[in-house]
Amino acid sequence: MFDGEIALLAWSDYVGVTRCRGVPAESVASRMANGLGWAVAGQALTPFAGIAPNPWGPLDEVRQIPVADTVTRVDIWDDAPPFHMYLCDSQSADGSDWDCCTRAFMRRALDDLKAETGLDLLAAFEHEFTVMSDDLEFAAPFSVGAIRGVAPFASDLARALGQAGVEPETIEPEYGIQQFEVTTAPALGAASGDRAIITREVIREVARRRGLGVTFSPKPSPDGVGNGAHVHFSLVDRHGGNATFDPAGEGGASEVAAHFIAGVVRHMRALTAFVAPSPVSYLRLGPHHWSCGFASFGIQNREAAIRICPSTDPDLDRRARTYNLEFRPPDPTASPYMVIGALVRAGLEGIRERLPLPVNCDRDPADLTPAERAKLGIVPLPESLGEALDALMDDELARGWMPPTMLESYLSVKRTEIALAATLSPEQVCAEYAKAY
Repeated sequence: MFDGEIALLAWSDYVGVTRCRGVPAESVASRMANGLGWAVAGQALTPFAGIAPNPWGPLDEVRQIPVADTVTRVDIWDDAPPFHMYLCDSQSADGSDWDCCTRAFMRRALDDLKAETGLDLLAAFEHEFTVMSDDLEFAAPFSVGAIRGVAPFASDLARALGQAGVEPETIEPEYGIQQFEVTTAPALGAASGDRAIITREVIREVARRRGLGVTFSPKPSPDGVGNGAHVHFSLVDRHGGNATFDPAGEGGASEVAAHFIAGVVRHMRALTAFVAPSPVSYLRLGPHHWSCGFASFGIQNREAAIRICPSTDPDLDRRARTYNLEFRPPDPTASPYMVIGALVRAGLEGIRERLPLPVNCDRDPADLTPAERAKLGIVPLPESLGEALDALMDDELARGWMPPTMLESYLSVKRTEIALAATLSPEQVCAEYAKAY
């Protein structure tokens, strides 16, 4: 069945790149227990050719252990072998989670949420990307012409995502020229992060097969429209009910959702170091970009960093099922595992301290005066990755979300990116990240 087929054992690193090692597909079963070795210094790779200073050097390795239920196999082309991939947990030699594994970072946060509240996270990412091709004719944003101009690509994408099991919901043209968005059904717990990574890699694979370049960079050009990776999520109780919703709460938010939102807002500046983690991120993140420039909460406000997405369905049961929250700062240079893990950590802090729901901002925060923002407790988000890393280090709780070695090595990788970008113009920064992502 697998004659000549390669299965990729893959993992997501600090810079949101999916690294991998390939094995003959028929040998995967023998790899499920012990996986493959990988030099730990590989976690210090930048998105480019370099490697950041790190605590490990040439010593030691971890095992990349395939997670059986992440298997992805797409076989829709007669002229190309199947795309076959497993996502992995990184484990130390004794079988414990490696303290610098991004998937373990997410899982530990989800486990703590479950242990302390009895709740699970149900989440889905919006995947925005730009097709980089000089052969496509101009088409207006959101138009039929835009999606029909890439009809073979879009059709293959629908088939491939369906075969990958990620339950595609929309494949649509976006606001930017040659920009598109893919959404999938939400997934529970760790599967939400897995699904995000699988979706992005399937999009890239379909583009390759169709001879197209795509980039998920948050800013392919300084003056162009940015690509985000917004997260829609809700909290689920042990009966499968939406614990985020309470029709009696402000904006329909339950008490636990209010606490969660408050924790996210309080730690928002530190969160940017996890969810907007590249120098190019800050060309996208800012006022009037519909990406948010302030640590604010709103009800149906797309300039709020976290917002309630209420349903208008008159049926209460249907309204409860579709009610969700949206976290808007993330972009695709962040590992989905780091995004989910940090989001849950911040929300859990709010639940622990029973923080009250922040004041609803019913306007673009950028249109408020400084005094009005101060009255509402709204502060600006960092304007650079360096400022975001400083905000992380200034937030004692947030910097404790990562084990010490993970914090040290993560900061080193990010500071190396800052140093590399400092030698480039904004146009060059955008070009380099467009190629890398």
